[in-house]
Amino acid sequence: MPERTASMTAHIKAVEQIRDSYAAIPEDAAPRLAKATTNLFRFRAPAKTAALSARDLDQVIHVDPVTMTAEVQGMTTYENLVDATLPHGLMPYVVPQLKTITLGGAVTGLGIESSSFRDGLPHESVEELEILTGDGRIVVARAEGEHADLFRAFPNSYGTLGYALRIRIKLARVKPYVKLTHIRFGDADKCMLAMQEICESREHDGEPIDFVDGTFFSPDELYVTVGSFSDRAPYTSDYTGMRIYYQSIRSRARDWLTVRDYLWRWDTDWFWCSRAFGVQQPLVRSLLPRRWMRSDVYRRLVGLDQRYGLTARIDRWRNNPVHESVIQDVEVPVERGAEFLEVFHREVGMTPVWMCPLRATGEWSLYPLEPGRLYVNFGFWGMVPLPRGQYDGYHNRLIERAVHALDGHKSLYSTSFYGREEFWRLYNGDAYWPVKSAYDPGGRLLDLYDKCVRAR
Repeated sequence: MPERTASMTAHIKAVEQIRDSYAAIPEDAAPRLAKATTNLFRFRAPAKTAALSARDLDQVIHVDPVTMTAEVQGMTTYENLVDATLPHGLMPYVVPQLKTITLGGAVTGLGIESSSFRDGLPHESVEELEILTGDGRIVVARAEGEHADLFRAFPNSYGTLGYALRIRIKLARVKPYVKLTHIRFGDADKCMLAMQEICESREHDGEPIDFVDGTFFSPDELYVTVGSFSDRAPYTSDYTGMRIYYQSIRSRARDWLTVRDYLWRWDTDWFWCSRAFGVQQPLVRSLLPRRWMRSDVYRRLVGLDQRYGLTARIDRWRNNPVHESVIQDVEVPVERGAEFLEVFHREVGMTPVWMCPLRATGEWSLYPLEPGRLYVNFGFWGMVPLPRGQYDGYHNRLIERAVHALDGHKSLYSTSFYGREEFWRLYNGDAYWPVKSAYDPGGRLLDLYDKCVRAR
């Protein structure tokens, strides 16, 4: 396989380059991985850091249709990986919903999608990780063997134990089309019960299902969407132009998409967050090039707004109340899901809310979901006016308390407000620190609390 050999040779060269660059960073400068795009919403204050270039670590090395695996560099986007696997009739077991999420980001952070009710989180289909550790070594970690402790602790470590350079991931077979059924509910309890029954039986109306997610529009308007692979389709919808996917959920009970369009159905409008940029206005949408209707374009606009404070200046000029950014994904046991929606709608009031069921298939040190238990991921992203006399963090801290009172857990890609002791109790400091000491004894990399709560 000369193509694979050439790709692996290029990968080895890139690994040598990043290892040498890491070794050259001064001891008093915190290393930071430089990426073309990011899906994090922890905006850091300027600090003395040294960037490691990842531009040569963004390729698919090889797709093997016989073993149904792919060798992928850590900074490869899921968009590029999917484009490499679909011609073989394959896809990753879990494809996070935004095109520019990277394999390394989904493994060292967390990712989720509508196959997670069956296949868990992206890291659960990883067979092997090649990692640049905090102490400058290159190690290969697997579920068994010398570096099994690092393999188990790497998910949810957010680059504080090291950086994923190469990943071997298992792939699943696909069919060309996905048939969607949107099921409406007027009550959150019934919606959660139906979601649980569908996930446990893995069927709906006697047909096997491959995907499950849902959307909350209001307390009396919720939808569970089930998807099934199909060899044929009577038609296919296109939500990359004037039509908007999330709006279609309310207007049609049945739909058909190509498998690629299904995987990226949320990306064109960043779920529904393109509203903030006027992109859902017909005139604006008709004038905007399709190549600009992508989640990474919107994320750059948010970054510019955060940097220059444009929205805050406009709000002050208009005498609007101060707003708090509430951008979070949380996991709550399905049987407590209706309680969470009630609290969230009463105290925050943001809509829509994404609902995605997941079941962890194994035990992972730093994100201790109960294996086999069905959770629902609730995703909500936007700005909320602060009550008079309250400060930034008011709504986010309220959400944190509600999630943990309901035996849930919160992803760390966005802002967090935990105290140090509370944080390490929730995110298993007892498991983290022995691995941190083994692979980053000098503390070259930030620890998980400093990075994810203190936003250093």
